[in-house]
Amino acid sequence: MSFILFLIILAALIFVHELGHFTVAKLFKIRVDEFALGFPPTLIRKRYGETVYKLNIIPFGGYVSIFGENPDDESLNGPDAHRSMVRKNRAIQAAVLVAGVIFNLIFAWLLVSATLALGISPTASFSADKSPTEGKVLVTSVVENSPAAAAGLQAGDVIISASDINDIRVDKSLTVETVQALIGEDEGKVISFQVQRGTEMKEIKVIPTKGIIADKPAIGISMDSGELVKIPWYLAPVEGFKTTVRATVLTAQGLWNFLVSAVHGTANFGQVSGPVGIVNMVGNASASGLSYVLFFTALISINLAIINILPFPALDGGRLLFVVIEAITRRDISPKIMNAFNAAGFVILILLMLVITYHDVAKMFIK
Repeated sequence: MSFILFLIILAALIFVHELGHFTVAKLFKIRVDEFALGFPPTLIRKRYGETVYKLNIIPFGGYVSIFGENPDDESLNGPDAHRSMVRKNRAIQAAVLVAGVIFNLIFAWLLVSATLALGISPTASFSADKSPTEGKVLVTSVVENSPAAAAGLQAGDVIISASDINDIRVDKSLTVETVQALIGEDEGKVISFQVQRGTEMKEIKVIPTKGIIADKPAIGISMDSGELVKIPWYLAPVEGFKTTVRATVLTAQGLWNFLVSAVHGTANFGQVSGPVGIVNMVGNASASGLSYVLFFTALISINLAIINILPFPALDGGRLLFVVIEAITRRDISPKIMNAFNAAGFVILILLMLVITYHDVAKMFIK
C-alpha cells in the first residue's frame, strides 16, 4: 500500500512539474512534441494536435519533449525553427525552464493550505508556536527491529498516558518532552503506554534499551504533539503561503549545509533518502492521517523544486545557467558542448541515485 501511495505522489509531482514547462512553452507558441509520465516502454499513446501524450510503464520519472530544448540542426535551421525554444529570446527560454519549479512551489502551497485547513500538529506544520501542548502525543514513526516495534507500537498511535513500573504517571502533563524524559530515565524498566489506534484502546509495554541513540535509553519512536493546528479555510491560503516560505527556506538551508559538508568530505549520505527510503516515509505519513500525507507531499514538492533549480547540468538550473551565460556574453554556446554537459550531468545524477538507493536498502537490513 505504501508503494502504491508513493507512486501516486510521485506521478502527481512529476505531472505538476512537467505541466509547468508544458504550459509556459505553449503560452509562447513553442512546439511541444511529447508529454510523458514515466519512462518507456509506452503503455498508452494518444496524439492531440501536435503533441503526443504518453503513459509509460516505468513510473520513476516523466518528461516533456520541447522542440529545441536540446539544440540540433532541425531546431536551429529547419522549417519550424521559429517555433524552437532555442530560437526564442533568452527571457522566454528562462521562463520555460523555471516554470516547473514555480509550479512545484505553487502545488506545495495549495497542499500546505489544505493541510492547515484539515489540521496538523504544530511541529509538523512548521508552526511558529513551539510551546508544548499537553494531553496527547502522536507516534509519527517506529524504527524497525526496535523495542517499540517488537512491542507492537505503530506510526499513527496516539499515546494517551504513560507510566513506569513504579506507576509514576505523566498523563496529566503529557507532552513529547515528558514522555522522552520518562523513557530516558533508566534502561531496563518497563513502561506501559495507553494508546489509541483508530477506535481501539490498547495497553503496550516496552522496555527501553541503549544503542538506538547515543548514551541514552530509547525505544525507537519519533513523536509529535497530538494537538492540532487548524485554521479556517478562508485563512488557510495566507498561512499556507507563510508556512510554504518557511519550509522552502529551511529546506534550502539544509541542502546548502549538506553540499558544503559534501565538499569537505564529511557528508553523511546515509541521511539522504531516495525512492526506497521515501516509500517508508510515505507509510509513516499515511498511518498518521490524510493531512500528514498532504504535508509530506508538499515537502517533497519543495525539495524537488529546490533540487531542480541547482546550477547542475541536466537539471533545470543547469540549463538556466547556460541561458544566463549566453545572455552575459551575448554569444551562443555550442549545442555540442551544451548537450555533452547535460548528458554527463544525467549520468552523474543516475549514479548518485544508485548510491542513495544502496544506502536506503542497507538501512533496511543493516542495523
